[in-house]
Amino acid sequence: MKALLRVITFFTLIFVTTVVVAQDICIIPTPKSTMLKEDRYTLTSPINVNIGDQSLSPIVDYLSEYLVINKTNKNGDIKLNIDKTLDVEKYRLTIDSAGITIFGGGYGGVFNGITTLFQLLPAEVYSKQGIATAEIPYCTIKDAPQFGHRGFMLDICRTWMDKQAVMEYIDLLAYHKINVLRLHLTDDEAWRIEIKSHPELAEIGGFRGSDSPIWPRYGKWNERWGGYYTQDDMREIIEYARVRNIEVVPEIDLPGHSLCIATIHPEILCNYTPNTTASFGYDTRSAFCASREENYALLEDILREICELFPSTYIHIGGDEVDMSQWKRCPDCSRLMADNKMSNTSELQRYFMSRLTDILTKYGKLPAVWNEAIDGGELNAETLVYGWEGVKECYESVSKRYQTVVMPGQYFYFDMKQSPREDGHDWAAIFDWQKVYEFSPTSVGFALDEYAYIAGFEGSFFSELYASHTPEEPTYLHYMTFPRILALAEISWIATNERDSDSFYKRIVAHYNRLDAMGVSYRLSTPKVRYCEGQLSATVDDNSTIFYCREPMTTEMLYTKPIVTDNPAEYSFVARRGRAKSATAGVDAHFKTITPAFNITSSMPESERYSFDKAENYGRLARTTRAGDVDDWIMFTFDTPVKCRRMKVATGNFQLPRYIFENGYVEVSFDGYNFTYVGDLECGMFTIEYPVKPIKAVRIISTSRGNGAEWVSIQPPTIYPLL
Repeated sequence: MKALLRVITFFTLIFVTTVVVAQDICIIPTPKSTMLKEDRYTLTSPINVNIGDQSLSPIVDYLSEYLVINKTNKNGDIKLNIDKTLDVEKYRLTIDSAGITIFGGGYGGVFNGITTLFQLLPAEVYSKQGIATAEIPYCTIKDAPQFGHRGFMLDICRTWMDKQAVMEYIDLLAYHKINVLRLHLTDDEAWRIEIKSHPELAEIGGFRGSDSPIWPRYGKWNERWGGYYTQDDMREIIEYARVRNIEVVPEIDLPGHSLCIATIHPEILCNYTPNTTASFGYDTRSAFCASREENYALLEDILREICELFPSTYIHIGGDEVDMSQWKRCPDCSRLMADNKMSNTSELQRYFMSRLTDILTKYGKLPAVWNEAIDGGELNAETLVYGWEGVKECYESVSKRYQTVVMPGQYFYFDMKQSPREDGHDWAAIFDWQKVYEFSPTSVGFALDEYAYIAGFEGSFFSELYASHTPEEPTYLHYMTFPRILALAEISWIATNERDSDSFYKRIVAHYNRLDAMGVSYRLSTPKVRYCEGQLSATVDDNSTIFYCREPMTTEMLYTKPIVTDNPAEYSFVARRGRAKSATAGVDAHFKTITPAFNITSSMPESERYSFDKAENYGRLARTTRAGDVDDWIMFTFDTPVKCRRMKVATGNFQLPRYIFENGYVEVSFDGYNFTYVGDLECGMFTIEYPVKPIKAVRIISTSRGNGAEWVSIQPPTIYPLL
């Protein structure tokens, strides 16, 4: 019956005629129906608010954060009430001579109406300073979401964000009608939630580096850094989100991604002794042993407290990227598989996840899992599956009739690069807001009757790179997620046939004033650069301001007119607007790199599979066979001394400071024999700026032992020619 109702609702949303949206208002996500009139209502402080249902009192408190409010039992400027004939998140907003009236099917519907009202008010409303007076157009807006699950996953495990930072980000989600926040609370790098029956998990696992046994990764290698949420902290976050119509779903990532808890409790690991020579004695195993009965007792302690703490229907228990080679080496796991006639380790994972599901059921919760968890056989039919690996995996989950959160990485992982030369990952795709906006289940092969099993969409931000991008500030997080979150909000709310990319971009630009008032460091569109007849010009289409730099200077100057030059490659451009900025732009020659022949030598042996010639050919990473020790070195020697303006040498993965020399320095030689110190490593890399002579060799030298892994990755140098 539920499936039938979902299909009916979907067809209703697709085929109902939408009233023409008013041209002089901009609301994201777009309401289903907007009728605008000529007259305007004047809203003056203090604003009288009347509620017809006491369950809406938190919304009045919420309004009081933004406006000067007087709660009254009489007719007010703003009247809020519940109409149970509407779906719970559906609302009807009317502005006329009698004031502002919002009816919602439930609390969520009324709150959705408030977020729409905010976008009809001056942008200054988001500054929480109050508004003396405002004129808002008479209108009637009837609205409801396409999907019930409009989610965002925030990884506060790899990069610590304190309670206040999380709550500030919740505000940004709420402004755009995102209604689920999934917190990635545990992983290899940290344990972020207090468990009172096992306080050591957060007290030790919440911090890494220095005297902590948890190895530092991704940034801040030389300090004890981190934190965790007490259960009281988390209750505050949950309530803060609830008032804003957001359900907080916790993720305890199991049975893999468990290096942190395994470092604290190594007894959870499989029954064999690993060779830790390459990592200098650091055990890098990251999976719970599936055969230890004691592990399930420990996990029941943990999950019981999680179930009691979080009011969410679902508890996400992971199931992704499990290193099953550990199970294959474990005699106890092999015995368990044989006793239960399991043919592969995916079935063993199903066994593990089923045991966890039984625990959740005992405490009144339902399981949510990553898509790999269903590979080994059927799980509880009420399991919510998060399809992250790709569209194919989402389709497989839906075909098995699991409710599915559609979030394939190539569309919804907002830690991906937004253009080739920007920061971010690229393993899933390189994309900006437009690719998010263009996604629909139908366009990737879902039939209309399969929409019944699509719970909704979810964006995500895995924060490995955030740790090395000034995590005390939200700048990097904002830049990577806005305006992509605007596109996520839009496609979660409206049907495919109601979309128009050009129109939506104009609304994004119109929304800049509101993002500015919200304090968002969003990404601007990249300037378009053109060189013709000796003149270099840059343009933007979003009312931002263009600045330029001329090599070798790094000082930005205001761009006001085309630049006359016979060497356009010397110039780069960036757009700025308040906290917002764009990617760097320039003519192609500005970004050109060269690939002179070189060879790698090292004090560390090279990997057979990832041999040094992989990097020497500029195509892939190379690896050593162990982590670096003090005085270990890597040297790049060029066949012919290289003339260049800039050369970056780096340990670690492309786009990710892991498997690096965590501390060290760089030396340069102009003759291949005599070396001169040029600087210390930062995030495992160093850039040599305008060397005084052609470079014959570069040597990277480690000053610390280990990196929490079993090898060092080596990148080919990135070399920019003289201009």
